[in-house]
Parts: sequence; structure tokens; C-alpha cells
Amino acid sequence: MKVGVLKEIKTKENRVAMTPGGAEQMVFHGHDVQIETGAGEGSGYTDADYKKIGATIGGSAAEVYQNNEMIMKVKEPLPQEYALIQKGQTIFTYFHFAASRELTQAIIDSDCIAVAYETVEKTNRSLPLLTPMSEIAGRMAIQEGAKYLEKTYGGKGVLLTGVPGVSPGTVVVLGGGIVGTNAAKIACGLGAKVYLLDTNLERLRYLSDVMPKNCFPIMSSPANIRDLLADADLVVGAVLIAGAKAPKLVTRDMLSLMSKGSVIVDVAIDQGGCIETSKPTTHDDCIYEVDGIVHYCVANMPGAVSMTATRALTNATLPYAVEIANNGIENAAKNSAEIAKGVNIYKGKITYKGVADAFELPYHALEDVIQ
Repeated sequence: MKVGVLKEIKTKENRVAMTPGGAEQMVFHGHDVQIETGAGEGSGYTDADYKKIGATIGGSAAEVYQNNEMIMKVKEPLPQEYALIQKGQTIFTYFHFAASRELTQAIIDSDCIAVAYETVEKTNRSLPLLTPMSEIAGRMAIQEGAKYLEKTYGGKGVLLTGVPGVSPGTVVVLGGGIVGTNAAKIACGLGAKVYLLDTNLERLRYLSDVMPKNCFPIMSSPANIRDLLADADLVVGAVLIAGAKAPKLVTRDMLSLMSKGSVIVDVAIDQGGCIETSKPTTHDDCIYEVDGIVHYCVANMPGAVSMTATRALTNATLPYAVEIANNGIENAAKNSAEIAKGVNIYKGKITYKGVADAFELPYHALEDVIQ
């Protein structure tokens, strides 16, 4: 199969979908790999690094789209890319369709096959291609939150670690999944007082056993969230419903419960955000204030640590990319329930129910439409 890897154009997105080592494995399996010029530079890889392992270099995104059967990216196609997508082409990337009707409609209209990293799912319901970026985003949420708590950024001037004689900061993490657990680990490691909320009692029991003593797993409910917001210095939104819009757990009126200069980091912004006042921001313009509360809602947080993130992403995506390239997307989806879960749109038809439900559009079971 001919596989193209694009240079990311989202603001300050420095990741690339495949390392030279990953491309080498694709070439080993007999596939032609074309890398857009400069695609790896933000992650520390030169065009020469890719050429050494047998990949070719494409001069532009248009050339890569035109020449390849499968396109690999990190982030969703942007409007300037929509017209470049080829009919029947497989696009393998993070899509997060439920956050954008415009993107969803554009991919439907393109008649391509959209395979979303974030909905590839194992039988145990884990999300192997989302997990490494969730681990990074969760850890970064505390790093960024701690920074924006500084008075110089509009925060209240709290040091999460505290110092002898002064209490540490209080962190509230909404969601006990991969993002939330990683955020809580880092916050606990800094010495903060951490409340980790989830609706799954079994998950809370597990977290109670494994998390440090300064982490307090709490049942998530509107009443408990309201109670905790009053003391929170930093709130991390870490809710995920795979492929669907995130529920709004903190409403606009709840912000009045928080003290001025508190910080919200909404990692769920990729799926629409779990804070009512959240809106996507970029690495160029990270924060804004609502009612005196600092909001950080960067939709591609791992792009800031691209060397780590690109390697972690390739580790996860490469086996699936090889399987799709070896067999074609139709056979790969028929043979692998994990890959089948990743097919969100197939040649104009929505095949992932969470996406269809998000916009009240028709849903088609993949087995009914796949060729």
C-alpha cells in the first residue's frame, strides 16, 4: 500500500504521525511511505532521517494526498485540507468528530474512510491509541495548571506544593480514567491535596487502593462537585465518553463558587469540553478568563512535548497501521474488531454511533456498508 504522512498544520502542533523507525517497519512490510517535506522537524527528525530508511519525500500536502491510499496524521484535517482528500482514501488520525459538525460533514462529503485513533477499542474497552496521549495530557494538565496559578498569569498566586508552614494547593480532578489518574499522580507527587472524582464505584475502590494517601477518590455528583469547587485551586476536566460529546459537569453558575484566580484545565476539550465555559485555545494563546477563573483549553496539549509524544504515538499506532496497509481497510476491519471500532465514517456514512448521536444524523452499522 502507498502510505502518506503529512506535516501537521494545526497551530504549534509539532508531532508527526510516524517516526523514521516506524516508517522503516512499514517499508519492511513492503509498503511505500511518502513523508511530506519537513513533517518530522518539530519532533527532531529530518527528511534525511526518513530517506535513510527508504521513504520518499513529498513536496506538499497536496502531493501526499494525491499519491497515497492511506494518509496518516496526528490531528484532524483542517478546512484547507478538505478538498485534498480523495474519494475512497483511508484517513487514519485523531478526528474527535463529536466536537465539530463542520468536520463531520466535510468528511461525509469527501467520501473517504475515516479511521479515528481515539475509538480503536480493545475487548476490555481500553483505547490503545488514545491512552499514550491521555497519559501525556493528564501529566501536562498539572504542569500547565501549576504555571497558570502564578499571579503573573492571572492566577491566585498559589504554589501547589506548599512550603513548610503553608498548606499545599487543592486539586480537583473530574474523571478517574487515564487522563485523570495521571493528573492525580503528578499532583500528588507535588504534595497537593487531590480529590479524584468518578461515577464508577469499582474504579473508586481501585483508586483508593493504589493512589497515594494525599489523593481522595470521591463519587462524582453535582452536589459533590459544587462542594469541592469552593476549595479548589486547580480543576482538571478529564471526562471521556469514547467518540461522543463530553458531559458538562461544571456549569457557568458553578464558577461563582470558585475563588478568583483559580485555574481550570479542560483536557476534555477535544470532545467539546466538560466545563460549560470551555472553548478551544491554542499553544499560541493558551488561556482566557471567565468570571475571574483562568481557563486553559488547548486541544492538542501533547504537541508541546512532541519528541516524547511522537514516539509514544508511533509505538501505539504502528501495529494498526501495518495491519491496515497489509490487508486494506475493509479486510482489516472485518478481521479486527479493534480496527472496526475505529471506522467512524465509511464512504459518506457514519458508522460510529456516538458521532451520529452527537449531531442527530443517521447511523449505519459498519457491517452493513463495508465493501
